[in-house]
Amino acid sequence: MPTNEPRPPMSKADYVYTVLLDEIRTARIPGGTALRAGAVARRLGVSVTPVREALRRLEKDRLISYEAHHGATVIDLGDDALEEFYGLRAVVEGLAARLAAARVTAADLDWLRELHASMAEDARQGRYDRLAEQSRHFHLRIADIGGPAFLGQHARAVRNSVPVPPTASLWLDGEQARLQLEAHERILAALADSDGPAAERLMIEHVRRAGEHRRTH
Repeated sequence: MPTNEPRPPMSKADYVYTVLLDEIRTARIPGGTALRAGAVARRLGVSVTPVREALRRLEKDRLISYEAHHGATVIDLGDDALEEFYGLRAVVEGLAARLAAARVTAADLDWLRELHASMAEDARQGRYDRLAEQSRHFHLRIADIGGPAFLGQHARAVRNSVPVPPTASLWLDGEQARLQLEAHERILAALADSDGPAAERLMIEHVRRAGEHRRTH
């Protein structure tokens, strides 16, 4: 039956790609899952053609693979791939933070501080399930400030390339959430001081710490 999800004003192939990308990125479709074009088409209320186009795009993103007699399968990543992923994130987001320290405006800082305050309040109230997505916005806003031409989009592409199951989020752990919020606060202070080297170092440490938690939990 057709899905009840609202369709944005985009092509059917873009719509299918956007839905599947989000489901894979958040691990609602976990690694190792077979994706059958016909089943996806029925679920999303489209024909098979845009589904096949979306699957080809996901293959280029290296989120799915094709095997003979098996069709498309969501890639299941091991520890080596996770180490590479967080290492790449650390480099890209660290560089973005260094550049952002020289470009950040008062309005940018106000936006980041408001988001940080919202996250801190959610943590105090035990609303840990809201923190991961807010953290994503925090990081990507810094990437956009530091690299509006390339780094922002590159940071998004890197993040979208590896699914993060909701249960793997370190933000669900109260102590980890406290530590990560403290890291965000230090990054904000470095940005406010226009201290690019400090912002880069703090961001790299912050991302690598998240990767270590992901690999060991």
